[in-house]
Amino acid sequence: MGEMEWVQQVSHSLDNMVNTSTEADRWKKRSIYRGPSCVTDLNKKSYNPQAVSFGPYHHGEEHLQPMEDHKHRALLHFLKRSSKPIQFLVESLAEVVQDLKDSYDSLDQKWQNDTSSFLKLMIVDGCFMLEILRTATHTMDDYAANDPIFSEHGRLYIMPYIRRDMLMLENQLPMLGLDNLLAIESDKAKDPELINKLVLKFFSTSSPGSGMGKCLHVLDVFRKSLLHEGPSHRKSRRHRKVTLEEIERGEEIIRSATELDEAGIRFKKSRTQSLKDISFRGGVLKLPVIIVDDTTESMFLNLIAFERLHVGAGNEVTSYIFFMDNIIDQARDVSLLHSRGIIQSALGSDKAVAKLFNSLSKDITLDPDGPLYSVHKRVNQYCRKSWNEWRANLIHTYFRNPWAFLSLIAAVFLFALTIAQTIFTIYPYYHPSGSGSDSSSPSPSGLLPAKHPPSHH
Repeated sequence: MGEMEWVQQVSHSLDNMVNTSTEADRWKKRSIYRGPSCVTDLNKKSYNPQAVSFGPYHHGEEHLQPMEDHKHRALLHFLKRSSKPIQFLVESLAEVVQDLKDSYDSLDQKWQNDTSSFLKLMIVDGCFMLEILRTATHTMDDYAANDPIFSEHGRLYIMPYIRRDMLMLENQLPMLGLDNLLAIESDKAKDPELINKLVLKFFSTSSPGSGMGKCLHVLDVFRKSLLHEGPSHRKSRRHRKVTLEEIERGEEIIRSATELDEAGIRFKKSRTQSLKDISFRGGVLKLPVIIVDDTTESMFLNLIAFERLHVGAGNEVTSYIFFMDNIIDQARDVSLLHSRGIIQSALGSDKAVAKLFNSLSKDITLDPDGPLYSVHKRVNQYCRKSWNEWRANLIHTYFRNPWAFLSLIAAVFLFALTIAQTIFTIYPYYHPSGSGSDSSSPSPSGLLPAKHPPSHH
């Protein structure tokens, strides 16, 4: 491209540039993103689906092709059960097809130009996802008992892989499409809470599902369930901005769990499992219970990526991971939290759990205006009190290593023996044993030099 041609192109783009409000509306529609290579290259397996593709980003990949036949079969079951022709689904999604396209960031021109293929993709993948979600309700009886996906065998051996793939940012379907498909099937008005409840039941979360409102996709529903505190636990949180001086002093960094324990801080389980339910009061640090298994890494990485890429999503999950990475340095920190019932691990070793949290926090930062800052500040202030610092130093120096502890005991014992020996040496001099006669008792005057009488000349 020549210089003049580029100048003309920029001038043309400038003349047709949309205003700020229009541009804001366009960004607002985006909710599904391709992870940037600087993020995904660190752990590609955690961002790329292994069993099934949902949406356009990974559609057609060779290793995912076997699931396409099962998608088509699920579509037929969906249509037969609803007694609706396929045309109804096409017409319903065609009305919102541009909104569905706008939900995807950096959508390939192939899908932008071929609306028919895009609609087919949304219908086939959407119906398959709804059928997958319904397996948790145990209400579908029109599949064969030996169906490879929708049988008990499939729920046991295939669903765990599908469940993991459904929580990947690049593998999402817009909730708008799922709502429309479900409304056509049931002849009812769109109910976002119904989809939310299906998602939460499928992922076996403790969140009730109601009150979440409109969500963007399955990953968004799952994220909100991790942060849901319930009306009785919602409190207004006041935080202030962190000053540069506080950052330089390390105010935003918290010590490891073992060091906090040495400083006298006790760990307890929070009342809820919300990742936001972290508090510190009266020397007690309360943390939500977390179950760590083989899917934890992929789940958190995709949640962090969503918060990083979607403006307005919040940063609660990222802040939680940052906090946990601070208090977990080594296996003994995990062991301590496990003994308090805060971490329940299925990974096999405390070292693996510590390595997991340390790897999750790579290239993430804590929002200086986030709610966890006040927790950091109160914990650090508690640890800096003279008595707590002295206690922590004593335990760190003498009580971590059994040999150091034995040396301390030996030193105290020898010191006690020295004092006892000194007492037994001095005591007989001042309190000798005997008949108690005055002549045997030294008088104070006996300790003074004798006075000679004056001589007379």
